[in-house]
Amino acid sequence: MQQQAEADNVSRVTGPGLKRFNGTSHPMEQTEILRVEGLKKVYRSGAAELVVFDNLSFGVATGELVAIVGQSGSGKSTLLHILGVLDSPSDGELYFAQLRLRSLKEEDAANFRNRQVGYVWQFHYLLPEFTAEENVAMPLLIRGEDPDRSLKVARQWLREVGLEPRAGHRSGELSGGEQQRVALARALVTDPRLLLADEPTGDLDSSTAEVVFELIRNLHRAHGLTSLIATHNLAFARRCDRVLRLQQGQLEEVAPESLPRE
Repeated sequence: MQQQAEADNVSRVTGPGLKRFNGTSHPMEQTEILRVEGLKKVYRSGAAELVVFDNLSFGVATGELVAIVGQSGSGKSTLLHILGVLDSPSDGELYFAQLRLRSLKEEDAANFRNRQVGYVWQFHYLLPEFTAEENVAMPLLIRGEDPDRSLKVARQWLREVGLEPRAGHRSGELSGGEQQRVALARALVTDPRLLLADEPTGDLDSSTAEVVFELIRNLHRAHGLTSLIATHNLAFARRCDRVLRLQQGQLEEVAPESLPRE
């Protein structure tokens, strides 16, 4: 009975088709939802080898808002891709809740991405032939959910990002800030537990960037998300719970208040 209850709980967390990790040797702390152990990423071209980072180990607690900072080329985007199971590490382990992510087969990895992770990138990647509402609904439609229900949920999320009146507009009819807010709604429409944002304000002017960052923070708190944001904006990083800095292939935690003021 207890084993069945535990299995049912894992299924609710992960969605159908994902295997449970054997908790007897699970390395995660009680409050952690994400754990990285000895992560390494190497790109090879012939005999040449580029080590992006090596031996990264850290945990992220449920509900944390974590900034990842570092110079261009330091590996911030690569790290987010690996955390979101869009790329594979060369070595090391990655755990999410009760899942060992490197063990997932391709179909299970796609299922995990659709159900557990929301992505926001520097470019919005909205489909120009569809309306804002249709763009937001797309992850639900891909999942095979009812179109009418998907559009209803999409409109609710557009309301949350302040864009319900623009639901019928195509991406080319929206400003840069509006496009990024639609992208944020699309990232969260599946009710993920983990939000990964890669320079989400990098293409925006300072005032619009402030609006988008504050919106991310507010949604993070309101929906109990665990969020990692790669950013060059140190003012934004200082307002996060923790800051991880990638530098010369290594990761160090720095106090948010110690970051230099721009």
